[in-house]
Amino acid sequence: MGVAQAQSLQLDSTAQRAKPCEACHGPEGRATPDGWYPRIAGKPAGYLFNQLLNFRDGRRHNAAMAYMVDFQREEFLRELADHFAAQELPYPAPTHVERDAAVLERGRKLVREGDASRDIPSCQACHGERLTGLAPDVPGLVGLPYDYLVAQFGAWQTSSRRTVAPDCMSTITHSLTQADVAAVAAFLATTPVPADSHPQTQSQALPERCGSVSLQ
Repeated sequence: MGVAQAQSLQLDSTAQRAKPCEACHGPEGRATPDGWYPRIAGKPAGYLFNQLLNFRDGRRHNAAMAYMVDFQREEFLRELADHFAAQELPYPAPTHVERDAAVLERGRKLVREGDASRDIPSCQACHGERLTGLAPDVPGLVGLPYDYLVAQFGAWQTSSRRTVAPDCMSTITHSLTQADVAAVAAFLATTPVPADSHPQTQSQALPERCGSVSLQ
């Protein structure tokens, strides 16, 4: 193999093709400090792949993301998802969110226990006891900034973020008040990422049926 051919193959690697993603999501997908572009490094591959499909197929709305994935083959989108899922990078320290103890406790109860009186399951029932996600399809919730979390709850509530039916997150978020959202986001944003930040493996069905989750 000639030098030129070897260099061509190296430049055509998945890592090289993923470089445009880093313009918004940070080096190796570790996120940027502004709080709007989430970390994609280490997220479950199935989750990342589903989100790329959602942007491509119009279930999520972001002009830059739609432009990036429009007309892309599913095989390539899966390669991108696998690439970023395999990145193991340290998380930064939790952000400081100025909230009183009562708000953080309200968030903790919803995250850890849910609210049976309103048919709201706990976040950890689906996202794992460590809140680092469940492989292959459920993302982690720790290590995300407050503003991003609030924005995503708002997107679910206004249906500008959707997934394939049945859309469990849409059902759950429409049961949350704005005070609930602020409390949950504050608790999650201030919760340290555990030493083992890998997603746990989903071993049983989730409490809600979710069209984007393979194990029902």
